[in-house]
Amino acid sequence: MYLVHTYLELPSGGELPRNIRTLVRSAITPRDGVEHVAVHPVSSCELTLGFYLLAGALEEAEERAVRATRRLLGAVPELATARPTGAGVPLIPLAFEPHEPHRPYEPNGPHEPRTVDRSGLRGRIGPRPLPSIREPFPRA
Repeated sequence: MYLVHTYLELPSGGELPRNIRTLVRSAITPRDGVEHVAVHPVSSCELTLGFYLLAGALEEAEERAVRATRRLLGAVPELATARPTGAGVPLIPLAFEPHEPHRPYEPNGPHEPRTVDRSGLRGRIGPRPLPSIREPFPRA
């Protein structure tokens, strides 16, 4: 399973409706191939969609997320004027340090994996832009 984020921005003066999560989730269809979608309003005019998808490869997952995003722009009238600004797979930057291969894992021992986000921001998995294998929304 892959998590692919896509980013949308409304034009100046545009504003996301309060029920945007419900609108987006109700517009997802089985043909989108999406297991779950997380909807994260970033501001009154910016939105991140997190698509959880089953796919054979990263490229396939990104392509499905981009297709679903484009379809949502037509299916959800409140997003009709939104502009996609990017897509990518969020990576967890060294959230867990591996234990030494020649020593067994020791709970609470010297080789216990660390779960510290080194960015210094708790709960955040990294800054944008996120890596992508291609440019999913070419700039006009």
